[in-house]
Amino acid sequence: MDPVTLTTDRLQLRTFVPADIDEVCAAVQDPEIQRWVPVPSPYARVDAEYFVRRMVADGWRTDTEYTFALRTEEHGPVLGAISLHHPRAGTWEIGFWTAKEHRGRGYTTEAVLGLARWAFTDLACTRLEWRAEVGNVGSRTVAERAGFTIEGVLRSGLLNKEVLRDCWIGALLPSDLDLPCPLPYLPTPA
Repeated sequence: MDPVTLTTDRLQLRTFVPADIDEVCAAVQDPEIQRWVPVPSPYARVDAEYFVRRMVADGWRTDTEYTFALRTEEHGPVLGAISLHHPRAGTWEIGFWTAKEHRGRGYTTEAVLGLARWAFTDLACTRLEWRAEVGNVGSRTVAERAGFTIEGVLRSGLLNKEVLRDCWIGALLPSDLDLPCPLPYLPTPA
């Protein structure tokens, strides 16, 4: 798929371009991003170059990962990153990080909801999953504010820095956003 640009009330979500490399490198110097997100640590400019030039581009080209930069305007600063990845049987996983100076303003929650709507309407996604290492309260707060139902803990469910870690898992369904699902859903009776 060719990269697309999505818009929400306050944001533009568009693919990363080489001009973003320095901003990505600067943002990912944040110890919180390096702690919770499976990125190299320490994070060097070569890592940002690989992310933008290879990972992002290859994901779009192979339809396996759609990664977006968050901005409030076309040429504004990179506020964070968000992606859909690991597609399988109608389910996609969402991941995100927010630059330290832009946290607490609701940008990432807004981006999650915008990307979820796109996934459910344009990608025929039937379930959107979120995972974060147990203890990553910031990520969990975003997921819950976006309407994800936290379903539990997956033991050894997340690989970060070559260590398997327990992770929370949550899901958002099209019906959670009042959108139709491409397949019928039969929930377990209460």
